[in-house]
Amino acid sequence: MIPLSIIEDYLCDQSEGMRAVITWFLNLVMQLEALQQAGAERHERTPTRTAHRNGTRDRSLVTRCGTVVLSKPQFREKPFETQVFGRYARVEKALVNAIAESYLQGVSTRKIEAIVSQLGVDQLSPSSVSRIAQDLDREVHEFLTRTIEQPFPYLFLDASYYTVRDGPRYVSKALLVTAGVREDGYREILGATIADCENEAFWSGFCDDLKERGLAGVQLVISDGHRGIQAAVTTAFLGASWQMCQVHTTRAVLRNVPKKDQREVAGLLREAYGNEQRLQDCADELAARGYQKAATTIERFLPGLLNYTAFPKAHQKRIRTTNVMERINRELKRRTQVVGAFPSDQSLLRLAGSILKDINEEWITGKRYLLMDE
Repeated sequence: MIPLSIIEDYLCDQSEGMRAVITWFLNLVMQLEALQQAGAERHERTPTRTAHRNGTRDRSLVTRCGTVVLSKPQFREKPFETQVFGRYARVEKALVNAIAESYLQGVSTRKIEAIVSQLGVDQLSPSSVSRIAQDLDREVHEFLTRTIEQPFPYLFLDASYYTVRDGPRYVSKALLVTAGVREDGYREILGATIADCENEAFWSGFCDDLKERGLAGVQLVISDGHRGIQAAVTTAFLGASWQMCQVHTTRAVLRNVPKKDQREVAGLLREAYGNEQRLQDCADELAARGYQKAATTIERFLPGLLNYTAFPKAHQKRIRTTNVMERINRELKRRTQVVGAFPSDQSLLRLAGSILKDINEEWITGKRYLLMDE
């Protein structure tokens, strides 16, 4: 339980309170790591003990809430090892680097300087930024190009959009992320790349890269209704089906329906999903009411709206939409909001790749997403 004093600090000063919460939590994580590595509680007498405590050493960590000072445990017989500074600091370092890169390239304003100051970084020399960038680029490249070692029956594709500098202009670019569910039911983030366009040639190349890295066993690909994805899936994953995300379908239909009728039409679609005849009846009704574009949208996606029903019923709720990607996109947007416009593609990929790597670690060490034997 969080100590009452920390809660009181948070109620009085949320900024200072968040630093206290982060400090308390990460110190607790290191105490658990110390217990696991020592094989015994503090002062506990047991034959399983492998090391004795030798006090703590202060170690600072830069976070989005400012610098916190942690108490890193020490052992007499061997070094104490912790994941706190590596895992937690990686994304923070990427965020600092993305801001600093903007600063050094002349994109910044006094607002950027204030943000850097809030992160606990007073000065960033070009050499330190370059060193941080090289380390992060190497980690991100290794993560995004790693060998895919298990079959993935379910594959999810989605994109989010960011403002990136391209020569003298700032333009919108797509960050494409691929995730999948393994044969054992765990999720993994399999890849990410930045695209200026999303045509069939691009998607085909993206899928081919996944296959070259070892992706196999794909049975269902879930995405939005982009024609490039549909065409690429047909040729890249022979024998696999394409599932149109139901949430994206509803949004696409409602764009062609007057606001006064949108709630009613959304309800009709919810009741129709999973049944081909009901979907066709829904399209016919919309056409009869004069909403021809909405009806055409349903008919266009109809062949891809039912493929999820061929898979185990226990899986269907999670494979009929791209909702699995929503948390990823929300986290990416939250963490990149501070940067605003990115000075380069590499700056965006550096920060996004660091965030994706941390999410992936949570996935593969957490609970199964699906029970595959159901």
